[in-house]
Amino acid sequence: MDLDLLATFLEIHRAGSLTTAATRRGLSQPAVTGQLARLEQQIGEPLFVRSRRGVTPTARGDDLARRVGPHLDQLRSAISDGDSGGDALYGQVHLAGPAELVTARVVPALAPLAARGLRLRISVGLAGDLLSALANSRLDVVVSAVRPTLKNVAATPFADEEFVLVGPPTLARTVDPALLATDPVKALGTLPLVAYAEELPIIRRYWRSEFGRRPSNEVAVVVPDLRAVLAAVVAGAGVSVLPRYLAEPALAAGSVELLHHPHMAPLNTLYLATRVGGLAHPSVALVHDHLMKRSRLWGAL
Repeated sequence: MDLDLLATFLEIHRAGSLTTAATRRGLSQPAVTGQLARLEQQIGEPLFVRSRRGVTPTARGDDLARRVGPHLDQLRSAISDGDSGGDALYGQVHLAGPAELVTARVVPALAPLAARGLRLRISVGLAGDLLSALANSRLDVVVSAVRPTLKNVAATPFADEEFVLVGPPTLARTVDPALLATDPVKALGTLPLVAYAEELPIIRRYWRSEFGRRPSNEVAVVVPDLRAVLAAVVAGAGVSVLPRYLAEPALAAGSVELLHHPHMAPLNTLYLATRVGGLAHPSVALVHDHLMKRSRLWGAL
């Protein structure tokens, strides 16, 4: 069970509102709705009854909150103690990473440190460019989707992204289920692709991992932002491979559907990179340690 889903569930249970829970978790309301739908799917029954006034827990929801609440509170307390409570912070840290992950997870996770006085300067971009900037002392911390290989850069495995192949319902209905089971490449071969880059880095990795070959599909749209890729898929331009954390709200809303169900979810490890010796700086070490602790609550993204 994903601890991130349980943490969101507990906030909903205590707040009685998806909107309030989203604010407390530092997430969008669609993201909270998607996480709740995923948890209810895993458990196999509703945890809340929705109404105009908010949400009311079911008997199963009350039981789950009673069982997991104390344990999550203890874990949060341990993390807070490790961050020196509410003491004022000083210094400035330059951090960078992929725009989508920085927006969805990194900025909300670091907001408490900024509230205590730490100055954060955050950039987004491609891993290669950001790692070069880190090596040249223009950045302090980089969240990288590729393993750094530069000699003066140290990296720690940070979190795992889970990837899903999604498409709009209109295209999903054109896929032959029987052919998909026996020859998925042929079954999916007529679907246009929406890609992050011309080289199809994410899509190509998924095809090789799951189907053992490169995709031969026509590429309909290329846009260097995964949020825009998702928007294009929702609008019906084609299908794509996206991190589950990004696709989850659209999956919960029914605006996209899973086109393939792998036996084991394809994962990509994210790394938290600093310059060699960079953790000797107290502010950099604090940000690094804080993000590592928060990532343990996320599970696979």
